[in-house]
Amino acid sequence: MSVHPVVAGVTARIAARSAASRSSYLQRLADSAAEGPVRRDLACSNFAHGFAGITGGDKEALRALRRPNVAIVSAYNDMLSAHQPMDEYPAWIKDAARAAGGVAQFAGGVPAMCDGITQGRAGMELSLFSRDVIAMSTAVALSHDMFDSTLLLGVCDKIVPGLLIGALSFGHLPAILVPAGPMHSGLPNSEKARVRQLFAEGKASRENLLEAEAASYHSPGTCTFYGTANSNQLVVEVMGLHLPGASFVPPGTALRRALTEEAARRAVVISRGDEYTPIGHVVDEKSVVNGVIALLATGGSTNHTMHLVAIASAAGIELGWDDFADLSAVVPLLTRVYPNGSADINHFQAAGGVQFLVGTLLDAGLLHPDVRTVAGPGLDRYRQEPVLVEGVPTWRDGPGRSLDLDVLRPASDPFAADGGLRMLAGNLGRAVIKVSAVKAEHRVVEAPARVFTSQEGFSAAFRAGELERDVVIVVRQQGPQANGMPELHKLIPALGVLMDRGFRVALVTDGRMSGASGKIPAAIQVTPEAAVGGPLARVRDGDVLRVDAETGTLEALVDPTELAARDLVDFPPDAQAWTGTGRELFGALRRSVGPADRGASVFGPIAASHFAGRANQEVTR
Repeated sequence: MSVHPVVAGVTARIAARSAASRSSYLQRLADSAAEGPVRRDLACSNFAHGFAGITGGDKEALRALRRPNVAIVSAYNDMLSAHQPMDEYPAWIKDAARAAGGVAQFAGGVPAMCDGITQGRAGMELSLFSRDVIAMSTAVALSHDMFDSTLLLGVCDKIVPGLLIGALSFGHLPAILVPAGPMHSGLPNSEKARVRQLFAEGKASRENLLEAEAASYHSPGTCTFYGTANSNQLVVEVMGLHLPGASFVPPGTALRRALTEEAARRAVVISRGDEYTPIGHVVDEKSVVNGVIALLATGGSTNHTMHLVAIASAAGIELGWDDFADLSAVVPLLTRVYPNGSADINHFQAAGGVQFLVGTLLDAGLLHPDVRTVAGPGLDRYRQEPVLVEGVPTWRDGPGRSLDLDVLRPASDPFAADGGLRMLAGNLGRAVIKVSAVKAEHRVVEAPARVFTSQEGFSAAFRAGELERDVVIVVRQQGPQANGMPELHKLIPALGVLMDRGFRVALVTDGRMSGASGKIPAAIQVTPEAAVGGPLARVRDGDVLRVDAETGTLEALVDPTELAARDLVDFPPDAQAWTGTGRELFGALRRSVGPADRGASVFGPIAASHFAGRANQEVTR
């Protein structure tokens, strides 16, 4: 099957756009790659520091430069359910690497914060910035020049993108991502959402709500809804950065341990010789496009419209929102996993999982098959699923058909003809909208605006009964430069109540919603953001706004001259106000972060025009 012409065309466009930056990146990799371990060039004192803490045969092997050395970079902590299983991984990895003829050292840890814990709290304003801190932490871990390959241990939200961005700065090193797997299914996500909405209406107690939440998030492992964490796993597996079938094997199982140990063995094998597989060559234009297609085909997290842009940039590849939009037009929606349906990620896995998804997309010409992966050349091997044979992971062909058509469908019989994400544009700027969970009758909303600058302000108005009408809720001053671009999930239960009461409602914000935005039409990540003088900063209560996911428009039905002439009435918090919960330590990142459509990153080139609006606002204030 030849590759779909739109997929081929978008890939060629990205490659042409990225020619200079990608060439420069690959030259840097070539300059960094060496015949044999780079640590051989360390001065004796430097080198001695690098193996002083090792004992036994590993120390002598490392000193003699006989064995590849695998770096372990981990996001382990025992507070977060998704990362708690990684406590035992380093010991397993060291034993497996040694048996495969290598050595493994724990090179460094990276922070891992939980958006679920920080929702609606000041800590959420550090969440997106934590991605770039994780990238820098990964770079610190690898900067000792002691390693031949890397194992990246991480699962959630900003952690996997941060690990990847950091590893791509050492793109001459092979790197394999090692997940922990999802927790077993608990309270159905739809029931949890029902109780949340009842609580928003005052019809359920805090104890009722806590009981539902604790029954949903109940054990070690990743949360089972299809948010950013599980989108991470699926996307990077389709990009060839996991071992085939590794994403959704639960923790605490023999197969999970065997896959972790196999990742260590594989990291030794691909570190040198004929199978040398540097991550900077795995992540290329084709694998990036494959990642976008996997996201679209599954209605994955909107956060990846920023994360994939930032990851691609770290490899010298310029990915844009127009690329997402053009691919979304031809990539069908093949899954229904909560919030896009009632099933959870374990049901997706049981229905055929990544292996069936990859197979049907390859057969439809919607993925590039000719890519490099950590498992070897070609994406076809990701049709295979792992099983244990006498305690050893072995790969066999995955299911040739979906085992549950309510959860996972072939490309020939999709849930929808196009992807679950769409791009909006108009006189308010550009935005992302996730429509895979939004019913067709709710995808176009034209109504008067009600403007807020915080979730708390919205909640107070909702409780006071001020929003009982058709309304487009605007929550601004929530972009990267304003306050770190927090997720705004506290809005959703109340907006769901208004929708269920028969009102036409939509959300427009320069903040984020991630993978759990659900049934509410939400134009998010509006750029340019209000804090830099974007048009959203000039919207007033009562202005009629149109959010149209069908035509891809985001408009204020206001005379454009009048809109541009309006005075600004609200501003992001100043440095003195943006303090507490460690926020003051992130001021430099807030000042330097780029726009959402460029990955909301503190790395890489950012146009000077991005900051012009912010400077004008400061003068206005």
